[in-house]
Amino acid sequence: MQEKCPHPWLVFTLVAIAQFMVILDSSITNVALPSIQRELHFLTNSSLQWVVTGYALTFGGFLLFGGRAADLFGRRRMLLLGMAAFTLCSFLIGISQSATMLIVLRALQGLAAAFMSPAALSIVLSVFEEGPKRGLALGLWSTVATGGAAMGLLVGGLLTQFLGWQWNFFINVPIGIVMLVAIARIVPRYESDAGHTHLDLSGAALSTVGLMAFVYAVSRAPFLGWLSPATLGTAALAIILIVLFIWNESRKEYPLIPLSIFKVGNVAGANLIMAPVFASMLSIFFLTTLYVQGVLHYSPLITGLAFLPFPFILGFTSSRVPALVARYGYKRFLLCGPVLIALGLWWLSRLPVDGVYLVHLLPAFIVLPFGIGMMFMPIVAAATAGIPRDEAGLASGLITTSQQMGGALGLAIISGIASVPAGITSAQGLVTAFDKGYTAALVFVAFAFLIALTLIKETRHARVPFQEAVTQV
Repeated sequence: MQEKCPHPWLVFTLVAIAQFMVILDSSITNVALPSIQRELHFLTNSSLQWVVTGYALTFGGFLLFGGRAADLFGRRRMLLLGMAAFTLCSFLIGISQSATMLIVLRALQGLAAAFMSPAALSIVLSVFEEGPKRGLALGLWSTVATGGAAMGLLVGGLLTQFLGWQWNFFINVPIGIVMLVAIARIVPRYESDAGHTHLDLSGAALSTVGLMAFVYAVSRAPFLGWLSPATLGTAALAIILIVLFIWNESRKEYPLIPLSIFKVGNVAGANLIMAPVFASMLSIFFLTTLYVQGVLHYSPLITGLAFLPFPFILGFTSSRVPALVARYGYKRFLLCGPVLIALGLWWLSRLPVDGVYLVHLLPAFIVLPFGIGMMFMPIVAAATAGIPRDEAGLASGLITTSQQMGGALGLAIISGIASVPAGITSAQGLVTAFDKGYTAALVFVAFAFLIALTLIKETRHARVPFQEAVTQV
């Protein structure tokens, strides 16, 4: 049974803050990575990337489970559970004394985020019926998601410079406590519409372990060898588990993912686009942070300020896109976005040892957020349009899984390609490796363009109702 929502935009604000926290923590550590590497004695960049990948791996691996749990056991309940665990993990990460402890806790923090994120988005889908207001809400949601990733770089730079890298995580504690109280008092319950509480545990186990095994295999392949027994064995295990998962879902009365969901509208195409786009975005932040601090010797604060164009341009673009999508449909933006992102990546792939910010970085930092900003709202809208209310959490978990697993997998591949060969410590060696990474990210974006071109069906809505929705906020 659903509670009526008397203050939909207040509820939206609360769950958007929760999502902002989740996304912020996927990028806030990027600026702090060199400081973490020095203090906790990470030996290589490939091991250091597990601070980012460990979070994304468990986040993405458990999202389907978290999304379905929200549908079956209550969206507010799962959001509160995830928020409490996320806040606790943030405190424990801040007091970590070793690289291993930090990576393990980051993985647990990602697990908590896997319950928060789909519950938050499914609450938005429950508050706003499909139509102009939902389009506006999803546009703002995309601004939060993309802006959170970009703002993480600035916030991370400020905190690392003046308080230490630990405060990138301590900052979540007071915010999390306030959010727990506010969500419990203001957000409606939104209990299950599914008519049952059968959670497909076998499907959850197969999908989670299969996805995580695949990411692990790919992330270790550049160092163990693509044809090494360890790589091939782990990859084979992942493929077997994913095939078993699909077989399991086709036979279950109450599957974790009803396979029919991929036949709804643009769900399949949107999920396939999200993965490479988010992978390229994470890689841009990861590689560029290492470049400006390792080659140009920027401080954490200056590094954060260097990324300042991102959140402002992302916010501007994301706020304008919903009205344009309502008039022109998804497809144009899902085709134009990859072109702009590819242009920015091409520019970054030519970075020199003696790079100048205004010449070698700023042009890309202007083009890239325009491309990213025009894609996220259409992707999320396409992935959730036409979904029944009782599967809102599942659809939310599915698109966020594509985002996070795509990010983890892509970052693992690209950081492996950009890994500096043993014994090379020169600035030129670093730049050459980073340039290869940017080129690899460009290939990911080209794949997204091809998917948009071939799989996305054109959609259009009237412009006037959308404008009316804006005036009612």
